[in-house]
Amino acid sequence: MVGSTVSPPWTYTLQLPQDPRAPGVARATLRNVLCAHGMPELTEVAELLASELVTNAYLYSSGPYSLRLRDAGRSRVRLSVRDTDPHIPAPFRWGAGTPEELAERGRGLFLVTLYAECWGGYPMRGGPPGQGGKVLWAECAVKA
Repeated sequence: MVGSTVSPPWTYTLQLPQDPRAPGVARATLRNVLCAHGMPELTEVAELLASELVTNAYLYSSGPYSLRLRDAGRSRVRLSVRDTDPHIPAPFRWGAGTPEELAERGRGLFLVTLYAECWGGYPMRGGPPGQGGKVLWAECAVKA
């Protein structure tokens, strides 16, 4: 039998509680997943992106949230965070602009837009009560 040179796509979902330690747990999990899938060179940028997305969910949603890591092909990973707050924050809203120079909030997600290959957000509607909210996502890739 000849070994396969193509690995199957993968997805991991980490359920996180409203706990100040959750962003650290998410970063550690991300490092392990990237190392296991042979993408350690993505760790620095992916960790920044995940940290900002997860911290945003911790600070601005009232319920549990989740971090999803997904193989996006061609040495890319997509990180997405689903939380219970339906509000899509700037700069993930089209036309929201950049944070003010002295603004106390909004810089973390602005960093995501600077370091990610692409990013976005969308509201989650429908389903059982309490299942709404939003998803914010970002992708990073190995530089060729």
